[in-house]
Amino acid sequence: MNKRTIVNIEGPFEAHALDVLRHIPGLTVDAQPQTADRVDAVVHYGGTSTPVAVEFKQHANAAMAWQLVQQAQARSERPLLLIAGKTTAEARHILEDHGIAVIDGLGNAHLELPGLLLHLEGKGRTATAPAGDHRARLAGKAGLAAQALLLDPGRVWRVSDLAEVARVSVGLAHRVLARLEKEAVVMSEGVGPQRRRRLADPTALLDLWAEEHRDRSTQTSGYLLAQTDEQLAHLVGTRLAAAGVDYALTGAAGARLMAPFVTAVPVVDAWVPATLDPQELWRVTQARPVTDGHNVVFRRADNDAGLAFRRQCGELWVANRFRLYVDLLGDPRRGREQADNLRREVIGF
Repeated sequence: MNKRTIVNIEGPFEAHALDVLRHIPGLTVDAQPQTADRVDAVVHYGGTSTPVAVEFKQHANAAMAWQLVQQAQARSERPLLLIAGKTTAEARHILEDHGIAVIDGLGNAHLELPGLLLHLEGKGRTATAPAGDHRARLAGKAGLAAQALLLDPGRVWRVSDLAEVARVSVGLAHRVLARLEKEAVVMSEGVGPQRRRRLADPTALLDLWAEEHRDRSTQTSGYLLAQTDEQLAHLVGTRLAAAGVDYALTGAAGARLMAPFVTAVPVVDAWVPATLDPQELWRVTQARPVTDGHNVVFRRADNDAGLAFRRQCGELWVANRFRLYVDLLGDPRRGREQADNLRREVIGF
């Protein structure tokens, strides 16, 4: 945005929203009393005035972003503006993709209206989850429950069923379902022992898990001589399998098996058991450990989370499609592009 451009927002804002708006450079605010026609706010710029609907949230994550997308689609007469104390990067990505304006207390702003494009990024500040949601964040074992729900989206779940499929405690399964129900990602029916839950918004769940997912993994890098990318992945997989070692290809190598993508695969990533001795890994695969110039990365995580729900593609084992998507997002080598391709071609939402 040109530094001379001034955008004025006029509306009956509450104190929290005013505090957020007044810290955005190039933006002025006029706090007006509620009008009879229920116009939430008006954005003035360059001689133009555009009425907008306004939502204020203390914290907006991916699940909240999808709720707002659905709300905007159902009430399309005015553009929607979210004013939030904090937003996550994934929430902003979703909102911007769907034409929803957003301004937050972290210094991020994106307004795209006819004749106006204002985009500002906060200076390295990031949002954290509200303290009350910490125990139900979709990381670690809670992420296994999220994957179970995604892999069987039409199922009606009891808490005990989810715990069994995801191999987590009943208490954790209950906390995850209760948190997702609160965020309108899961819907419930019945009461008491007869209560059942079903996934209502798989898109929101995938994005929520993707933004909250964190791996406490260790990586071991090596080099294995191979003539082609395909041969390299084949050698890694077949040699591990021949030795009776569970594994799951991930990253670009795994994605290419599920959704062919025209790109080189300079490094083959594979999840292996956390208890596997690295020396045994080198012996089995015939790779050698290196610090530079590696073409193989072996990943290990507590509870072997990377191996959960793996599937077979031909004669090779690959991480399940949702785990593969999240792993790709964390790959700086064109990961987002390949993740988007996998989501479009394989996941479908």
